[in-house]
Amino acid sequence: SVTVTDDLAALGRADGIVLPGVGAFREGVENAGPYRDRLVDLAESRTPVFGICLGMQMLLTTSEEADHAGEGEVRGLDLVPGANVRFADDLTVPHMGWNRLDVRRDHPLVDGVDSVAPEGRRKDDGTVDGRYAYFVHSYYAEPTDPEAAVATTAYGGEFASVVAGTEYENVFGTQFHPEKSGETGLRILRNFVDICAP
Repeated sequence: SVTVTDDLAALGRADGIVLPGVGAFREGVENAGPYRDRLVDLAESRTPVFGICLGMQMLLTTSEEADHAGEGEVRGLDLVPGANVRFADDLTVPHMGWNRLDVRRDHPLVDGVDSVAPEGRRKDDGTVDGRYAYFVHSYYAEPTDPEAAVATTAYGGEFASVVAGTEYENVFGTQFHPEKSGETGLRILRNFVDICAP
């Protein structure tokens, strides 16, 4: 079952934690402030943590967003070392719409995404390409360790669209919204549930 909570004790009983997010990095980090130490402790104790959109960005060390707004540096949870970087000025921001995921390495979070594509995404050779997801964001993750990028997406260059911690292998994130990404997103959410309760 899924529980929406702001109770620190309930977080400790969870089989997995989802950090959702829509909004600005500073506000997201400030809102998570009372839970910050607990979230890090749970991640360190191997509780699965899944950040979505802003939630994923909060898993990283820093973001240019606060600097861009003239607010100075704001620290994220630092569970996936790296920075959130603003898209180049010559690109339309926010980056919004359906884009392809290029899976870079095997990972339980993206297991089977190719098998869930609608009939219209079948290739000439009979294989299925289910790796499309829905994005709405102005900043993208740039992990320090390239191995943290499980999947990338092209928009003015390649960026990490699915990350997994290399130190904390139980920490994951998607820049896109799986809940808005059809069967591909549902598969990723199912995979996270399976990771939480093997």
